[in-house]
Amino acid sequence: MGGHAMMPDWPEYGDEEAKALLEVLNSGHWGSTSGEVVATFEREFAEYQQAGHAVCLVNGTLAIAIALRAAGVGIGDEVIVPPYTFIATASAALFVGAVPVFADIDPDTHLLDPVAAEAAVTSRTKAVVVVHLAGRPADMDAFRALGARHGLTVIEDAAQAHGAAYKGRPVGAIGDLGTFSFQSSKNITAGEGGAVLTDSAELAGALYSLVNVGRVPGGGWYQHETVGYNLRLTEFQAAILRVQLRRHPRLQELRERNARLLTELLSDVDGIQLAPEDPAITAHGRHLFLLRIPGRDAVLESLTAAGITRVSPGYVPLHRNAAVLRDSQAITTRLNQPYPEANCPNADQVSTDTIWLPQPYLLGTEDQTRSIATTITKAVTA
Repeated sequence: MGGHAMMPDWPEYGDEEAKALLEVLNSGHWGSTSGEVVATFEREFAEYQQAGHAVCLVNGTLAIAIALRAAGVGIGDEVIVPPYTFIATASAALFVGAVPVFADIDPDTHLLDPVAAEAAVTSRTKAVVVVHLAGRPADMDAFRALGARHGLTVIEDAAQAHGAAYKGRPVGAIGDLGTFSFQSSKNITAGEGGAVLTDSAELAGALYSLVNVGRVPGGGWYQHETVGYNLRLTEFQAAILRVQLRRHPRLQELRERNARLLTELLSDVDGIQLAPEDPAITAHGRHLFLLRIPGRDAVLESLTAAGITRVSPGYVPLHRNAAVLRDSQAITTRLNQPYPEANCPNADQVSTDTIWLPQPYLLGTEDQTRSIATTITKAVTA
């Protein structure tokens, strides 16, 4: 095995997290209804992502669901989503009774194609969920224009894109709403957790009510103006997130440096295709390092044997997921609506030739990063 064998574990944490947890423990204010830590993190995270408002909740999946509900998306509405992403992007639409409609991706970037998304718009379409996959921001100019042309809510799924920026603006509030995950693998984590960002005070109020059992900001305990859930983040999670947020710039600089080194070392290797540079991407979230490699499965075996054990073959495209299709068809059948058949050859293709390295592989030393590149090169050119 090369020098990559002892890569850093994730999450990175230390005495600061332990101290923050103990402070919450000893305060006796463990829930956000009596404590101030969640509210403080919400302000800090909104400022970090340059958004007007942040509302935290239990996870990134339900962050998308309540973003859809806050936008008024409901039963029988159609929501355009990419097929090459985590299942939460589609299942969140199903949770609110809407139908996920799959539009194809750009095979060079793995991101939702704005042209394909526009072709999928019908009279039932209410929203489009744009995923900043791997931390790479999507073409937000195109999606904002698409939303304006068709009166659609644009939701950014930024679960993997903490700190990413498009044309100098951090992602999350470029569209109408943006969702984040703080699940264990994410670049800012509390084990679980999520957040929704928006610049709209009206949408922020709706999000607050959906997370807080229908209550309104500043209202009474039994004042339920809408039907909402109890999705509140705990003070313990927010205490960890405040420290993780402070760590993020340093770690992100390291991920960026190592990702650029990997790109330099691998970009000219025959058999490896990397995403092209895009000047509109002024900060990449660097959650995953994606490669397209014909003959991927044999390469995966070689990499695993060489000690790069956390390498992944990536997603199975969601327009092939039987559970998603079954629930979607159940909705359209009950409502006597046409079922939107998906045609996503690019997603089918990349699902056969993509591998990715998760972000801990970007937290090593320069020697470890060079060792990873050497191992990948040998596996691909063998």
